[in-house]
Amino acid sequence: MNTPVRLDDRAPAAPLPPAVGVFATCDPRIDQASRRRAANIVEMVAEALAPRLALPDGSPVRVVYSPILVDGERQADAVARQFQAEGVRVLVCAPDTWAFPQLGLLSLLAHFPWDTPINLTCGNSGPKPGVVFTHAAHGALAQCGRLVHINVGNWPDTGERPQMSEKTAEALVDWAAAAVTYQGLKGRRVVIFGHDSMGMETALAHIIPTRRTFGIEITRLDMKLLADMLHKEACDRRELEALRAWLDDHLGDRIELRDADDRARLDQSLAMYLITRDLLEELNAVGGGFMSQLEWGSDPRGMPLPVADVMESLFNSTFDHRGRKAPLPFATEADVQGLLTMLFFTWLTAAPEKGGNPPLFMDFRKVWEPWEIAQLAESLGMGEVEPEALWRKRGFVDGDNSGSASLDWAARPGASVEEIMAGVSLPLADPGYFPGGGNSVTFISPGGIEGLAGRLAYSAASNLFSLVWDEAATVELPRKLAQAVCNTSTPTWPHTFVTPKYATMAEYKQYTPANHFHMTWGLNPARLEFWMDLANVLSVTPWQERPAHLPGVDRPQPLLYLLEGGEVQVKRSRAQT
Repeated sequence: MNTPVRLDDRAPAAPLPPAVGVFATCDPRIDQASRRRAANIVEMVAEALAPRLALPDGSPVRVVYSPILVDGERQADAVARQFQAEGVRVLVCAPDTWAFPQLGLLSLLAHFPWDTPINLTCGNSGPKPGVVFTHAAHGALAQCGRLVHINVGNWPDTGERPQMSEKTAEALVDWAAAAVTYQGLKGRRVVIFGHDSMGMETALAHIIPTRRTFGIEITRLDMKLLADMLHKEACDRRELEALRAWLDDHLGDRIELRDADDRARLDQSLAMYLITRDLLEELNAVGGGFMSQLEWGSDPRGMPLPVADVMESLFNSTFDHRGRKAPLPFATEADVQGLLTMLFFTWLTAAPEKGGNPPLFMDFRKVWEPWEIAQLAESLGMGEVEPEALWRKRGFVDGDNSGSASLDWAARPGASVEEIMAGVSLPLADPGYFPGGGNSVTFISPGGIEGLAGRLAYSAASNLFSLVWDEAATVELPRKLAQAVCNTSTPTWPHTFVTPKYATMAEYKQYTPANHFHMTWGLNPARLEFWMDLANVLSVTPWQERPAHLPGVDRPQPLLYLLEGGEVQVKRSRAQT
């Protein structure tokens, strides 16, 4: 008699990250030497992926491969069961021969959810043409409405153990990183303290669309819980003292404190970081956000509490008093769409051991068109300084906001903690904005940091998320001019001067979807575009100077888009299903 099986009551709560499964279809009629080569190529592809894929904490992504060549339905079932047992949620097929699509690949895919990422990577081989199978399978899947990415690369036509070209490997790794981000965040959660972000519709927690599109849950906690735990001193006092000593050691008199009350407020701000960190860990959260204004620190009808700037900056940084750590994207003003933008950017940049790159949260503050910054320079007697500089030719945005700027952005990528902290100060918070007091974080980012700047947006009419984005670089102004620019907004906040690659300042002014935008270094367009395909997010680049497709920069457009009327049409249709 069959009886139920009782599972362990001590099961771990930590989510299992997705594994990548590599396999190959094959033709059952070919010779043994060709079959050995086909199996070796599967191993080669897996070995190309495994050392280059990681999660945001730097830990490796599990890559498995099957030696079983999928000749037909029986082998398809066997490999699918292997992969399911290993937690595979990302699929890479590496064919080197012709195969019959329905007998092998389609039978294998039937075991997996419809949105499971699938990539067909092959060499452009003549003798036993895996590329012919790739095109046949790609067409078959596109005709039935399934999204597939193909990577027609290069490896030698002959030889038992060929090696793929670096360009082929790079394209595959970009796709796989996007697929791991898409699958790895399903079932995860972010934690938001407070309610709607200062009444900003562009920052609302669109709970159901976020759940359906990304598989991410938004846990909402009232700020009262944090206030109560703060008043109860619900953190380890010794760790609080260690965090304060660490800050004192790095910043010294660059922490502005007038009296014992200021010191107590700084300690409260640091305790907020420790308490919130522990709550996020308890909930297995991958990101967070804190409303703050107005109830927490700005409404004099209540009891204003210290600003959360230091807490937010520490979460977004790659280090704290305990040493190196993974950045945990954290949004000031409970800006959920800003948080999601930073979360995806950080996951997409994850590399082995190093982890994900730190996100930057900024106000889309003052846009300096070239004529305007030239005018300011002239007024300071600096009209002839750096005539060929990027900031003179294209202008820039002064990105600054009280809170949530990663400390890493005070220096160039790869800088030591000592180098980073040497550029950071903690001035007292502006009492007009923040009567609860506390300390802000301030620095000016160096120039020459390259990455992507962008922002998610949501449309209720289409039920689609969009990402407005461009490649971008930071620019560095002469010290006197930089200070004058900072003084036009809020000099005691972090400042990063951002110049987009293709958008003009006039376009940037018109097409930003919110008052916040975000930047992460080291993220390339192809990787972002692969992720937008998988997550069904519209790509918005309305810059007249940017071509529709940049060879070698953008990912190849999926055939599905061409067959069904274009990317926008396909994504609109998928959003309704």
